[in-house]
Amino acid sequence: MFRILFLLIAGIGIGYAIRRLPIVHKTEIGVQVTIATLLFVFGCTIGSNHELIGSLGQHGGQALLIAGLATAGSLLAGWAAQRFIFGKGGRS
Repeated sequence: MFRILFLLIAGIGIGYAIRRLPIVHKTEIGVQVTIATLLFVFGCTIGSNHELIGSLGQHGGQALLIAGLATAGSLLAGWAAQRFIFGKGGRS
């Protein structure tokens, strides 16, 4: 866990240090392909796990509820930040 956080923080620092290099702005396609590949492999791993697929009916509803509430909370927090902190969308 700490290794992942360390790598994330190190990546942020390196990215900040080299942000003015032209090659950095050309990495967007590579990042998108890498994320799509990781999601595909993650999906294959989940699909091949018989125990996980077998318990999907038991825990799937709970996971869907948690994901829906987390999304709703994020949308509400974004709306509140835009309205009250940044002053947009309020009364004139």
